[in-house]
Amino acid sequence: MTTSLDPLFPIIYEDDSLLVLHKPADLVCHPTKGDVYSSLISRVRLYLGEANEGQMINRIDRETSGVVLIAKNKETARSLRLQWEAREVVKIYHAISYGWPKEDSFSVEKPLGKDIESEVAIKDCVRRDGSPSFTGFRVLKRFEKNRSKFALLEVCPRTGRKHQIRIHLQYLGHSIVGDKLYGLNEQFYLDLVYGRLTDDQRKQLLLPFHALHARSVTLTHQDQERTFASEAEDWFRSFHEG
Repeated sequence: MTTSLDPLFPIIYEDDSLLVLHKPADLVCHPTKGDVYSSLISRVRLYLGEANEGQMINRIDRETSGVVLIAKNKETARSLRLQWEAREVVKIYHAISYGWPKEDSFSVEKPLGKDIESEVAIKDCVRRDGSPSFTGFRVLKRFEKNRSKFALLEVCPRTGRKHQIRIHLQYLGHSIVGDKLYGLNEQFYLDLVYGRLTDDQRKQLLLPFHALHARSVTLTHQDQERTFASEAEDWFRSFHEG
């Protein structure tokens, strides 16, 4: 849970070796051509100062909100990255999807690779020669809104492929609400990139950002198992609570 608020980002936890923060939706992790506030890592460097640039341990998509860890020294960065590589870290996401899944608990184990049929260079898809990928899902809530069915899901990815959760849900026919790339039509993504997304398209998307939130991360820090968590943002919660 968020414990303090800095103008640059909400801080979940901080000690001499680790900074855990909440990345808001619509903020990229990596530097851009914008100002010093336009990426998460540039904000981190402003916060920590020139003496400590900080090393980002996990990264989430621009429109995904939630928990991000920043190591303040090489030793902490190495320890956390080794846990990630060994798949010892438990990551929990919350997502809002279209439709009601048949089962309350289910999983997808499908390999992912480049979508060569898409106009979007960064888009991946399920393909036989892709990288092994596994995602577990649990339905937290089934609800209806404007005569349409939606589900609030708890998601636990055991691998960390690019866009993994979004692609696996699309594969099941339950795309994430607001997803411009793996949702209704990838043309929404292209129109967003080129600055021509219309008000009608925004209305069809239902939400300003895709409804995916990095809810919590559980790992070992300073010889203790720790769970760092953050609440979803208001726009996300109001959609499934209202």
